[in-house]
Amino acid sequence: MARGARLYPAVAAGGFRRYATYGTATAAGVFTNTVFGFVLAYTYVALWDERPGLGGYDQAQALTFVWVSQSLLAAGALIGGGFQEEMQERIRTGDIAVDLYRPADLQLWWLAADLGRAGFQLLGRGVVPLLAGALAFRLALPADPVRWLLFAVSVLFALLVSFGVRYLLGLAAFWLMDGAGINLVAVVATVFFSGMLLPLTVFPGGFGEFVRVLPWAAMIQVPLDVLMGVHAGAGSAVRALGFQSAWALVLLGAGRLLQSAATRKVVVQGG
Repeated sequence: MARGARLYPAVAAGGFRRYATYGTATAAGVFTNTVFGFVLAYTYVALWDERPGLGGYDQAQALTFVWVSQSLLAAGALIGGGFQEEMQERIRTGDIAVDLYRPADLQLWWLAADLGRAGFQLLGRGVVPLLAGALAFRLALPADPVRWLLFAVSVLFALLVSFGVRYLLGLAAFWLMDGAGINLVAVVATVFFSGMLLPLTVFPGGFGEFVRVLPWAAMIQVPLDVLMGVHAGAGSAVRALGFQSAWALVLLGAGRLLQSAATRKVVVQGG
């Protein structure tokens, strides 16, 4: 227990340092996030001018949705850039055997490394786009520190949910010859169902209700609603965080079961 208490924070710190060395890539990512944020923001301005109150948000809230979601994209690896491609490659080449021989839990090892990466991306690629958006547009950012604290907890749960989905993708390489196809499908699902392009509250009727209970909603939609006070009040905030934590537990549990099946099967393609 004591060794684990030291090991996984060290792995997380290593993940942070690893991505901190990619200065050029980080600068390019900041530029991309900021430019795409402006494109999306002006699209939202036009849309909300035509449809005020669309999805239950005023224009300032809609623009807040744009810029805060841009600050979370890289941290959650919502459109790639996480550990799953590396894990799939290690499985394909057989290098995963080295990971399995480590005196550490495979899932916790990758989780710690991914949280370290996410921590750097929140700072390295999240702050500047949000500041740019706040300078250029009127945003509905709260002044209440409690709201920001709830948002921080919600972001942590969002990262756990994102990791849970991507860990399943990584493990799928034990059975698939190539993970590119399933990774692409996962990115499309994430873009559409997380709220990355449009708030999920825009979708009408039963379809809107359906997409809001999927795990992807926990990655963007729920943290943004917590930040903007849509889940105001103790009971509503607890339900929102409970929704995220439930999906995190389900996905991490599924990853644990699939990991057990994979390590029993030990089908290491190419190794």
